Amino acid sequence: MMGQMSTILMGFADTLMVGRYGTSELAAAGFVNNAFGLLIIGGMGFSYGLTPIVGALMGEGREHAVAGKLKNGLLACLMVGLLLMLLAGVLLAALPWLGLPGELLPLMRPYLFVLLLSLLPQMVFNAYKQFSDAIQDTTTPMWIMLASNVFNVVGNALLIFGLCGFPEMGLLGAGLATLLSRVVQLALMMGVFHLTRHYELYRRDFPASSVSRADQRELHRLGWPVAFQLGMEAASFSFSAIYVGWLGAKALAAHQVMIIISQFFFMLYYGMSAAVAVKVSFYRGEGLLGQTRQVAFAGLHLCWLIAFGLGIPLFLLRGVAGMLFTGDAEVVSLVAAITIPFLIFQFGDSLQSTYANALRGMARVKAMAWIAFFAYVVVSLPLGYIFGFVCRWGLVGIWMAFPFGLTTAGLLYFREFRRSTKRASAPNCPIVRKTL
Repeated sequence: MMGQMSTILMGFADTLMVGRYGTSELAAAGFVNNAFGLLIIGGMGFSYGLTPIVGALMGEGREHAVAGKLKNGLLACLMVGLLLMLLAGVLLAALPWLGLPGELLPLMRPYLFVLLLSLLPQMVFNAYKQFSDAIQDTTTPMWIMLASNVFNVVGNALLIFGLCGFPEMGLLGAGLATLLSRVVQLALMMGVFHLTRHYELYRRDFPASSVSRADQRELHRLGWPVAFQLGMEAASFSFSAIYVGWLGAKALAAHQVMIIISQFFFMLYYGMSAAVAVKVSFYRGEGLLGQTRQVAFAGLHLCWLIAFGLGIPLFLLRGVAGMLFTGDAEVVSLVAAITIPFLIFQFGDSLQSTYANALRGMARVKAMAWIAFFAYVVVSLPLGYIFGFVCRWGLVGIWMAFPFGLTTAGLLYFREFRRSTKRASAPNCPIVRKTL
């Protein structure tokens, strides 16, 4: 959970500190972080394809084979990182045609360009992180990510506000601090894996392992559906930022504040759910199919407990929560208004996060793509426009669409997981034959 939460702490720190610098900078960061988050989360989803592969090998007791999977994962993530940079470049070129407030474009362009450069080190780091998670060493990447976040906060203070003799760069300074933090994060992870005794058992087979077409096909077969699933979920929020942009800079700033809060909740769920994926893949490798259902159900209970424990104080403090990010009274008021639909969709968010990861642990990812498309593109995005503009509910209406999309996804993932574990229990299933 701490490792997953660290993934979005950079955006959280950027938003918190940029919001204190200026409302226009907060609104510009809001749109860019939403759109860029789509690429970051999609890339993170692709790297998740490595987890069930390595986790199953660990369950089978084949530790000597996992180094080769990491080498192939590094190459696959590197290539996807280059693709994401190209997509970010397309977004950069398309900014003037998205109907955004014209005064924000000079702030958005350099910030987005610098974040674009951070995609490659982030994707390579993701491969190392998913490998570590799959061998059930989640603490090493956690500490590295926390350290990089401390580096980012210090960099923000120096470059946004121009402290200690550094130039005052505003929003661009936040982007530069993020870029440097992600480079440091990758350097630390590579150093731990390649230079310390901590990973000596797995590093021993790394030089002799080779890149193979079969391994690349397997990674892309498992990685792209998860990337698409997470990308569609992020798109329902990121594309909604275009709707919000039509309402003005104040609404866009409030939207960004609540997105950061929602990412905090989501990454806690996803951290717990990622543990579900690791344990499900391990039990799948051992052939203990009954345990996979128990793990998923326990993970769902824990996610609901997290939602309940955090949702109550947020509801009680909704009128002042926005003050953490900005002193603008109108933005704070809008944040309080959209807290209610946000709390409503925590049930569906927990459900979809848990069972999407359970499916990932079972290596049953193909259905996740069409489920995500239906729930987030067919259900959520059109409802956001209808509630926001046809019904004239404004920003609250756009956010009221999210409970429908997330709950739809959760129910369909749950159904698919039950079906996949039932199929896996059949006598002719390879897992069952191996166990027998």
